[in-house]
Amino acid sequence: MQFPFRPGMILIDLDGTLVDSVPDLSFCVDAMMARLGRPARGEAAVREWVGNGVERLVCRALTGRLDGEPDADDYQRALPIFLELYSEHTADRSVLYPGVAEGVASLRQRGYRLGCVTNKAARFTEPLLESVGIRDAFEMVISGDSLPEKKPSPLPLLHAAEHFAVAPGESLMLGDSVSDVKAARAAGFGVICVSYGYNHGQDIRSAGPDAVIDSFTELQDLLAEGAARVA
Repeated sequence: MQFPFRPGMILIDLDGTLVDSVPDLSFCVDAMMARLGRPARGEAAVREWVGNGVERLVCRALTGRLDGEPDADDYQRALPIFLELYSEHTADRSVLYPGVAEGVASLRQRGYRLGCVTNKAARFTEPLLESVGIRDAFEMVISGDSLPEKKPSPLPLLHAAEHFAVAPGESLMLGDSVSDVKAARAAGFGVICVSYGYNHGQDIRSAGPDAVIDSFTELQDLLAEGAARVA
């Protein structure tokens, strides 16, 4: 499969797309639960819960479910504990997925303009990107608290398109979850998803992205036909 156009801009999600951040998130969830006198949740469970910001992750850790709301007092106690822990352990264990460094470098060498759009708060986003060594790859970073709305709202994507002066129809979102697909569709972007990310245990193909890749190293071939069409 090949992508039908050369994007004037590519926006890339962070957690589950560029970086496997679950080891740090899981450590902090379990440490939070320990402080609350509750049993650990474990990495496997946390891997199913991430993707909608730390507030939702804390709710899921407290309830043990993807949906549902915890007791308000429990949540008010737990959230500050998690935020303190994650501030101290944002990037101790998090790593780039295989192929990401090479894939991002290849995109830049071919002249693609890159931005990062994530639901992670800026206080965690910037240190994580710096720690894994790819912050300089992005001309723009939009975090979950940068704007009044975050994905699946199209606002962050449209804001980036305006910043780059690129039409939405000439733009591409690269992510891992249904939130990325919904945001891209609402914004009028093309969307490619990675198969390995965080989508609450569901196959991302069911969300209907334009293409699915197993590694960033596949992007060069996937985008080749679109580049040839505008050459």
